[in-house]
Amino acid sequence: MIKLCASSAVSARRLFGGLMMGMGLVGTSLLPTGAQAEVPYFEDAVAKGTLPPMLQRLPEHPNVIDFGAEGKTVGKYGGEFVTIMGRSKDIRMAVVYGYARLVGYDQDLNLQPDILEALDVNEEGNVFTLHLRKGHKWSDGAPFTAEDFRYYWEDIVNNDELFPVGPPRFLFVGDEPASFEVIDEYTVRYSWSRPNPFFLTELAATRPPFIYRPAHYLKQFHEKYRDAAELDALVQERGLRSWAVLHTDMDRPYKLSNIDRPSLEPWLITTEEPSDRFVFVRNPYYHRVDPEGNQLPYIDRMIFNISNSKLVPAKVGAGEVDLQSRILSLKDYTFLKQSEAKQNYQVRLWDVGAGAYAALYPNLTCSDPVWRDVIRDVRFRRALSLGINRTEINRVLFFGLAQPTNNTVLPKSPLFKPEYRENFIKFDVKAANALLDEMGLDKRDGDGIRLLPDGRPMEIIVETTGENPEHDDMLELIGDSWRKIGVKMYIKGLQREVLRNRAYSGETIMSIFNGVDNGLATANSVPSEFVPVQQDSLQWPKWGQYYQTNGEAGEAPDMPAARELMDLYNKWQSSNEKGRKEAWQGILDINSENMFSIGLIGNVPQPVVVDKDLRNVPEKGIHSWEPGAFFGMYRPDTFWWDR
Repeated sequence: MIKLCASSAVSARRLFGGLMMGMGLVGTSLLPTGAQAEVPYFEDAVAKGTLPPMLQRLPEHPNVIDFGAEGKTVGKYGGEFVTIMGRSKDIRMAVVYGYARLVGYDQDLNLQPDILEALDVNEEGNVFTLHLRKGHKWSDGAPFTAEDFRYYWEDIVNNDELFPVGPPRFLFVGDEPASFEVIDEYTVRYSWSRPNPFFLTELAATRPPFIYRPAHYLKQFHEKYRDAAELDALVQERGLRSWAVLHTDMDRPYKLSNIDRPSLEPWLITTEEPSDRFVFVRNPYYHRVDPEGNQLPYIDRMIFNISNSKLVPAKVGAGEVDLQSRILSLKDYTFLKQSEAKQNYQVRLWDVGAGAYAALYPNLTCSDPVWRDVIRDVRFRRALSLGINRTEINRVLFFGLAQPTNNTVLPKSPLFKPEYRENFIKFDVKAANALLDEMGLDKRDGDGIRLLPDGRPMEIIVETTGENPEHDDMLELIGDSWRKIGVKMYIKGLQREVLRNRAYSGETIMSIFNGVDNGLATANSVPSEFVPVQQDSLQWPKWGQYYQTNGEAGEAPDMPAARELMDLYNKWQSSNEKGRKEAWQGILDINSENMFSIGLIGNVPQPVVVDKDLRNVPEKGIHSWEPGAFFGMYRPDTFWWDR
């Protein structure tokens, strides 16, 4: 629940777009009555005196989840749920699914306090005051306080050995770093001279920045707090280069490689790598409770089994999981439905939050000068789009359940315009050929393939990670239709890291990958996926590299449309909500007209397999990385077993 509040240092004003400016985001503050005396999982430890009783483990004001607003029922304790991951590194999905954040999105995509009890933002949007929950503790029982934020700011990101490049970019406004101050034991403040529209959205990100660390634990690995000889001995014992490497290895809050590191997550990892089965157990000091005051999570253990991705649909169909969406796709739906009657599960189809299921990314910063000139001509990109039979792709691969689309925001976004989705996506061979002829690409070889200006045949190598077989299937169909416009395609499968490195270096001409993550963008969402500010944007990696390195690497944007995008991005950063929306609309308009990426198919439903006895899992949801964290915003800590 959001309540208007204002601290003595912060003036109150109004909400904007689910974020807040000039007001406070306040969490629930009273512990309900009627809670169970103790979580059964911890009864023995409490009886032995090795763990305090539940009411002593909770914050003074825990986060009371509004079950009524979320359509949930009060559950009961116990059990475990099993899901499958394709790689051991994917244990980080526990952080994603757990979705414990300083502030996080609710099911209506509004930001709410979570770990924080309240958050005040001044009228100008440049001063953020974070209020912690008194009595909140790390998973080992140590207090969670302002010291954990101070340690992160002073001793980690502003330590040259741990962070040689300095604090993360969202803690800067232009070249100005945050001014950080500890107000008291449970209050910290970040401020800048100008508004910082990145700060709150970053705190709620699917991969959170963790601007706090367990200082009481990590200090033992920091040269500032540990005897030099002792620390050096520990470094040598582990065969590491320096104390900084040791500290980093002992931290890693997202990768979960250190099972001894204290956490604020709902479940704690107990299994060390390597393993094909990772066990997570409930956090005794977790900060959320249900409306009756029962400490969450309901489920005691979360199990991540590791399996070859190709085997996952069969394992799911055999009833080996309780909750699964990862690695499943629509092509598995028929098989999973057939097995539904034999197993105790349901297959649900969720909407997706991505701007497109897949998109082609012509590399505007490729190193080949001939290809670069061709690709930068908007007529070429439009012709390629018009030369794709998306209706055929939808019918052949997605049972007609998906929708042809550009790579853009979804109709559920307040920024959506129909033309964003529909521009240049109608299959029109005649129009595509006319555009290519108009460019002067009217010469062909004996096989009907057009010739580039230097005489080479127009053979496009489209690089793919091979992680999604449907991407490869789409390329086969696209290759057939492109032959009708005199373009020949070759498909090249690469590991994701190799593909990205080739794109960064300019070797890649074109690639296929997922569409933009945030198809549900609002005016307050960061428009970085539509602007050349990220190296990993495959349509302009060198421009993104230039921005991220402050001009030390990469190339400055040299296309008028790209420079206009940067101007609008700067406007978005410095504007109020009205100005941010105007900037967003301009950015989307330019992307729509210029086809910097070529969307293929969208609205591909995501199969979600749920055990029939697992409660509080939504029948319908949005399966989205950002925002939403897949299951995260639906709070798996509230799921429970009715059996």
